[in-house]
Amino acid sequence: MSEPVTALKNAAYTAGIAEVSEVGPVGMITLRGDLNASHIRKSATSIASVDFPEQRHCNSVDERGIAWMSPDELLVMCPYVEVPAALEKINKAVEKHHALAANVSDARAVFQVSGPHAREVMAKLCPVDLHPGSFTPGMFRRTRMAQVPAAFWMRDAQTFQVICFRSVGQYVFDLLKIAAQPTSEVGVFPQ
Repeated sequence: MSEPVTALKNAAYTAGIAEVSEVGPVGMITLRGDLNASHIRKSATSIASVDFPEQRHCNSVDERGIAWMSPDELLVMCPYVEVPAALEKINKAVEKHHALAANVSDARAVFQVSGPHAREVMAKLCPVDLHPGSFTPGMFRRTRMAQVPAAFWMRDAQTFQVICFRSVGQYVFDLLKIAAQPTSEVGVFPQ
């Protein structure tokens, strides 16, 4: 079996106002169905080992998490090597119900933006109110990052996790690097 390779082979940029690094490989399963149904909730939480998220939130710890993607969709995250077994477990739990589970691990690129100016870097690129009073750790958004769709959440007060399609991974990494250039602080958010 070959080793998984991330979109940018774990690229990193550390010379700016925030650190930008590719994270991966990350195990990701799209799970669609009735999010109020116990079989969906139980299968997602048993794989991710975190509480079920509120609407527009992501609960994550280390490599595991559940992100609320839409009224009928979750992104369940686990270690990359566990995805086949996790997918089998989910499919067994939902087999008698209207639901869909798909491995999207290799179709996505994942980045981390961290540091005291991470919020500012993200605000330069996304049409989302990122003021500390409006967007706090655990909150999740699907949006556009410049010209491409992306999703992100705050892992903590200075760390964002960004997910995009693998095919635009280089573009997103380059956007983040440009937004994090040295001396590019705008000073819009209090430190």
